[in-house]
Amino acid sequence: MSKATFWRGVLPAVTTPFTADGKVDHAFLASHALQMIDAGCKGIVPLGSLGEAATLSFEEKTDILRTLVKALDGRAPVIPGIASLSTDEAVRLAKEAKAIGCAGLMVLPPYVYSTDWREMSAHVKAVIAATDLPCMLYNNPVAYKTDFAPAQIAELATQFPNLQAVKESSGDVRRFAAIRALLGDRLDLLVGMDDAIVEGVSMGAVGWIAGLVNAYPKESVKLFELARDGGPRAAESLYAWFLPLLRLDTVPTFVQLIKLVQAKTGMGSETVRAPRLTVTGAEREAALAVIDHAIATKPGL
Repeated sequence: MSKATFWRGVLPAVTTPFTADGKVDHAFLASHALQMIDAGCKGIVPLGSLGEAATLSFEEKTDILRTLVKALDGRAPVIPGIASLSTDEAVRLAKEAKAIGCAGLMVLPPYVYSTDWREMSAHVKAVIAATDLPCMLYNNPVAYKTDFAPAQIAELATQFPNLQAVKESSGDVRRFAAIRALLGDRLDLLVGMDDAIVEGVSMGAVGWIAGLVNAYPKESVKLFELARDGGPRAAESLYAWFLPLLRLDTVPTFVQLIKLVQAKTGMGSETVRAPRLTVTGAEREAALAVIDHAIATKPGL
C-alpha cells in the first residue's frame, strides 16, 4: 500500500465548536475547516484531545465527521481520531468513519485505561485492522499514560501495511531518529506537540498535527514550510514570535487556552464542554498577556 500524501504538511487538530447552549456548532465547524484548507493545510483531524472527543457521544462524533466530509467535499481528507473507553466502540467508530467517507484514521490508545504492551497492542491492532484506511498511530504518553516504544511501533508497522504514520508526542525528539533507525522511511513521522515543530522537522518529521493553527493557520503553514525547506535558521524569526503561543498547547488547560486564542483572533469562541471551564484569574491574565503581545507583534508574511 503506497503511503497517502496527506501525512505531509500541516494537519489541524481542530477544536470542536459549541453553541451557547452546549451543542456542537456544525455551521461554524464547516466554515472553520474550510478556512484551514484555504490557508494551505493538507487535511483536517477532528475528534482528538483538542477536539474534546472524550466529552462527545458516539452520535455527536459521527455527525461531526459527516459535517466535515460534506464541507470539504473532496478538497482535503478528514482524518478523525479514533479513541474510546472500549475497544469495541473504537472499532465501531473506525468502521463508521470509513462508511461516512473519511480518508484516514488517527489511532489512539483507549481513554483512562493504560496497561502493558500486550493489552495496548491488542487495542490498536483491532482498530488498525478494522478498515483498510491509512492509519497514523498517536503516541502521547504524557496524556494517555501509554508509551509506544520505537520497537513496538516497528512491530505494528511490520504487521499492518495500512499503518503509514506516527504522531509522536512523547516530548523526546530522539524518538524520531530511533524510529527511523528501525524502519527507515517505512512510516511518515509527524510532530504532535506545537512547541517542538522546528526541532521535529529537523529530525525528519514530514508533518505537523497542529493546535494553534486553529487561530493562526497561515502562520502555522508558513512556519512548517520554512522549517522544512530552510531548516531552523530559516524558521528562527517566525518561531520566536510564535513560540509563546505554541507553548499553550502543552499544559493541562491547552483546550481552553487554544480556544481563548481563537476567540481573541476572531477564529472561534472559547466555549468548552464540562468538566472543562474557561480559564480565569491569574492563568487567564498570563495567557492574555501572551496572546495580546502576539497580536500586537504579528509579523507580515
